[in-house]
Amino acid sequence: MTTSNDFISDYDLYLLAEGTHYRSWEKLGAHIVNTGGREGTYFTVWAPNAEKVSVIGDFNGWNEMANPLKRIKDFGYWHGFVAGVGKGALYKYAITSRLHNFHLEKTDPYAFFCEIRPASASVVWDLDGYVWQDSGWMEARADRQHHEAPISIYELHLGSWMRRDDDGGWLSYREVAEKIAEYVSGMGFTHVELLPVNEHPFDGSWGYQTIGYFAPTSRFGTPEDFKYLVDTLHRCNVGVVLDWVPAHFPRDGHGLGLFDGTHLYEHADPRQGEHKDWGTYIFNYGRTEVAQFLLANALFWLEIYHIDGLRVDAVASMLYLDYSRKEGEWIPNCYGGRENLEAIGFLKRFNELVYQEHPDAMTFAEESTSYPMVSRPTYLGGLGFGFKWNMGWMHDTLAYMSNDPIHRSYHHHRLTFSLLYAYHENFILPFSHDEVVHGKGSLIGKMPGDHWRKFANLRLLFGYMFTHPGKKLLFMGCEFGQWTEWNHDAGLDWALLQFPMHQGLQRWVRDLNTLLRGEPALYELDDEPGGFSWIDCNDSQQSILSFTRRSRSSGDMVVCIGNFTPVVRHNYRLGVPEMGFWEEVLNGDALLYGGSGQGNFGGREATPESVHGQPYSLNVTLPPLAMMIFRLKQG
Repeated sequence: MTTSNDFISDYDLYLLAEGTHYRSWEKLGAHIVNTGGREGTYFTVWAPNAEKVSVIGDFNGWNEMANPLKRIKDFGYWHGFVAGVGKGALYKYAITSRLHNFHLEKTDPYAFFCEIRPASASVVWDLDGYVWQDSGWMEARADRQHHEAPISIYELHLGSWMRRDDDGGWLSYREVAEKIAEYVSGMGFTHVELLPVNEHPFDGSWGYQTIGYFAPTSRFGTPEDFKYLVDTLHRCNVGVVLDWVPAHFPRDGHGLGLFDGTHLYEHADPRQGEHKDWGTYIFNYGRTEVAQFLLANALFWLEIYHIDGLRVDAVASMLYLDYSRKEGEWIPNCYGGRENLEAIGFLKRFNELVYQEHPDAMTFAEESTSYPMVSRPTYLGGLGFGFKWNMGWMHDTLAYMSNDPIHRSYHHHRLTFSLLYAYHENFILPFSHDEVVHGKGSLIGKMPGDHWRKFANLRLLFGYMFTHPGKKLLFMGCEFGQWTEWNHDAGLDWALLQFPMHQGLQRWVRDLNTLLRGEPALYELDDEPGGFSWIDCNDSQQSILSFTRRSRSSGDMVVCIGNFTPVVRHNYRLGVPEMGFWEEVLNGDALLYGGSGQGNFGGREATPESVHGQPYSLNVTLPPLAMMIFRLKQG
């Protein structure tokens, strides 16, 4: 066996060949070192089908003859030391393919930093210079990130949450850090989910077409600046979830595609290796080095950047070989089926690895089909994710709410159907960026009626979301009723907050978050049927739903009732399980939220009159288009 030198040991090479070098970023890519008293950078790249490889950069005039790399025999890696090259140097790999004599210039798959687009060189960087100050968050993280914790996520795109006032340009990681932390923590959200921050060439992909898997985008600053953003959020007790994209990658010439002149990271057969819908390549998950690259990348973000969770994008496209393909455009698996067995195996390894190395982290699957056991342990046959996005609930609920209330009685099942499968997975209830783009309009724009009714319907929608079993996710701008569809080239319409109705909606979301975090009945048993029971799910004629949520720790409960029509219901009998005074702790029709002010003067006393199969009942006023939450007053 021929080894490179002391920088990459025989054991490193063994692990790389085996596909278990899960911290391969420590050895591959560009690393600033001191060798024999000479300072410089050590370069290592995987290119097994290359005839020759060299490092080109601003330090050698981009001359591919100046710094050739040596092949590590039988392993497919090329390596070399270039003296005098340090932090900030621009570089690429010049690769001549052995098979087709292609000449390519590629960015480093393991680069820690890249030039800002449209430039595409990698940048030599050192990740050791930042001093973290989030030890308090990291030590307590396990108590905040589990199935019985309150989790409410604010989904955010860094390039369009807020822009500069003077020229409309981007705010840097450091400039936006305190603003996001103050806003999100003030609104009561527990986590921020960032749309992909990995380096990407095209702004309009929102980061979902990744080039630099190990590099936070240079659009907003340096790696240290991104660490500062995460650190600041943590110090404000806000967790950070990263949108992660192992499903596909773009075809840009400097990226992973045809990396050494062959289909190295992707499948060669377009029936397996191309996403026609997105114009991208599909990773070859069955190749040891490719799976290792992605697995190491997952750990990299958790360990180097203290990321608290990874949301895996487009899982459905990974699971099925015939995803968005016609007959004859896909290849069955070895058993003749449509399941992508290699991708399924990869996802299981990913989840096992993440939870093994960081049991206090979280993984989320954006999976839009009915694939079974996505969020069940691998030892039970599941994929091993911590949570799954509940796309069915989202589609059904939005379809129901888009109906004029006069027609809602005919679609009542869309509100109740989700409880038939609510405990099949550990669900996240998402109103994400996907619902406010591509001509779909804004969330408030989907609500029927005049100006007042649109706001009332949206408050009702959020009230139902926060009382329904499942963790919560809301895309930026929806919390204050942005009218326009999301535009990644502009900031949110923050000026709308000068108007009372938008202020009221924002306050409603804040108060829902506050109640969620302080009321165990609304989160402890999100994933177990013992935490939910219907009071009345059959009042389709009046479009009313009522139910209880119950906690595990104390057995305390809340009673939730929603009126999905604009008609005020006086003297409505609501069954409750216990005698006593039931406080009206939240009412979506309160004046401070922009409502009409209908309600129950702080609560109602239960009487021994059996209704809805309950031994007691309350005589309540149901406000129009509003969710109300009652809690039994103690003492």
